Amino acid sequence: MATFFGEVVATRSRAGLDEEEEEEEEAAAQRQETPEDRQIRLALQEKREVHLVWNPGLKASLEEQLPCSKFILAVGQNAVAFLSSFVLSSDSWEVVGSVKLWNEWTRTSNTTKFLPADSFCLFYRLISDPTVLLCQCNCYVAEDQQFQWLEKVFGCLQNTNLKVLVLSSCSVTDYKTPESIITLPSPFLKALKTTEFKDQLCCSLLEQPNIVRDLPAAVLSYCQVWQIPAVLYQCYTDVLNLDVVAVDAFKPVLSSRILKSLVKDVTRSTELLTKLMTTNEIHNIYT
Repeated sequence: MATFFGEVVATRSRAGLDEEEEEEEEAAAQRQETPEDRQIRLALQEKREVHLVWNPGLKASLEEQLPCSKFILAVGQNAVAFLSSFVLSSDSWEVVGSVKLWNEWTRTSNTTKFLPADSFCLFYRLISDPTVLLCQCNCYVAEDQQFQWLEKVFGCLQNTNLKVLVLSSCSVTDYKTPESIITLPSPFLKALKTTEFKDQLCCSLLEQPNIVRDLPAAVLSYCQVWQIPAVLYQCYTDVLNLDVVAVDAFKPVLSSRILKSLVKDVTRSTELLTKLMTTNEIHNIYT
């Protein structure tokens, strides 16, 4: 997990165990493992592997890392709907890859035509500037899969002059404040950034002792370690499903240096968002 300072916080503690004790525990576990147990463990490990698949045309040029000046990541339905309406609709983008994964909560879809409620993780490239990459991640990446995701995605990108923008949302009940949550103007935005990120923020910083979790935290921690300028905008909302008010809460980010040049017509984008929400509601009724 990532805290206000951007460092990595372990979710489990093995305090008090030295290296010898850990090795003895691992050796004991291996001795107790039957051939059937080992077969099941390896099969499950293989099933949970994260696969990054690039389009054939792009894959041929991946002998070296991709030049990347901006990497924009949306995690969750509301962030995905925001980028779909205000960024992907504003210029010519092409789908260049996808992440395939399976866990207890997610099985990604192979389609490139989707609704915000579907499970998918797709990568887009701006045709007019191929150094701008965007990822729509509307699937749960489990804790044991996050490192794979980071290594495979960022392993393909050049870090030089790279800036990273992450959008995500979570329940307002996760927000720690001495005030009553009832009095908070939900939804609202908070920012968390790496030390190297120097651009002006579009909202106030996330206060201590608040933390962020899951893939957004993993991406921010990775960028902190590798000294990549990165910022996360987290929307705190009382509606966990796709919600137009929660999507609108991301609008201040349109003025950021990373997104400003990618948004052409806000009025048209707002109309597209309304249409997207209507289509998603109809889909939910008949499924």
